Amino acid sequence: MAIKIDSKIIDYDVAKANAEAEAPAMPKEPEIDYMHEQLQRPEQLEGKTYKIKTPLSEHALYVTINDVILNPGTEHESRRPFEIFINSKNMDHFQWIVALTRIISAVFRKGGDCTFLVEELHSVFDPRGGYFKKGGRFMPSLVAEIGEIIEQHLKHIGMLESDTLDEHQKAYIEQKKAEFEGKQPQDQAAADCDDSTAKFPEGAQLCGKCHTKAMVVMDGCLTCLNCGDSKCG
Repeated sequence: MAIKIDSKIIDYDVAKANAEAEAPAMPKEPEIDYMHEQLQRPEQLEGKTYKIKTPLSEHALYVTINDVILNPGTEHESRRPFEIFINSKNMDHFQWIVALTRIISAVFRKGGDCTFLVEELHSVFDPRGGYFKKGGRFMPSLVAEIGEIIEQHLKHIGMLESDTLDEHQKAYIEQKKAEFEGKQPQDQAAADCDDSTAKFPEGAQLCGKCHTKAMVVMDGCLTCLNCGDSKCG
C-alpha cells in the first residue's frame, strides 16, 4: 500500500525485522588476565622455599619463590612466578644476591616466557671452580644452583616439562648398576655399601649430560648410571 507524503522529509531510518530486533544479546566472554608489569601484587601469594647448602659456605641459603594465580576458578587458571627472595646468615654475597633477586623478580613480572633464566644461570661458572653436591652432581657455581632451583620450581608449576626417566629407562639403569656391581671385587663392593653418602661407585667420571659423577666403563664403553647416557649410543 502506497502512502503519499506531502511534508518535507527531514530524516529517515531503516526498520529492522522483529526477529532481529528481539534477538537476545550474546553474553560477553570474560576477560583473560595475563602476566604483565601493571599487575598489582595480591595481599597473599603462594610459594615454596628451597634450601641450598654448598661446601663453599658454612651457612645455607634459602630461596623462596612466590607465585600469583591468574584467572582462578576458570579453565584459564594458571600459576606464574611473581617474586623471588634469597636469605642467608652469610653476608659475603649480600649485594649481588639482592641485585639478582630484584632482576629475576622484574623478569617474572614482565610476563611472557621466563624459562630462559634457567639456561642463563646454568651457564655461569665460578672462576675459583665449582663444587659437587651430595650424590655427585656437579655445580659450576652458586648462581648455577640458584638456576637449578628456579628450574625445579618452574617444573613444579607446569611451565617446564619434567625430564624424569620413564619406567624403561629406570629398568635399564638398574640393570647396568647390577652388572657393574657384579663385576667389582667383593671387598670393593662392600666398601661402597658401607659408605652411606656414595650414591655411585668411587672413581666414576663426570657425565656431560646430567653433570653427575656416575660415568663408569662397562663393556669397553662409558655409561652413566644416573641418566643412562652412553658414549656408544
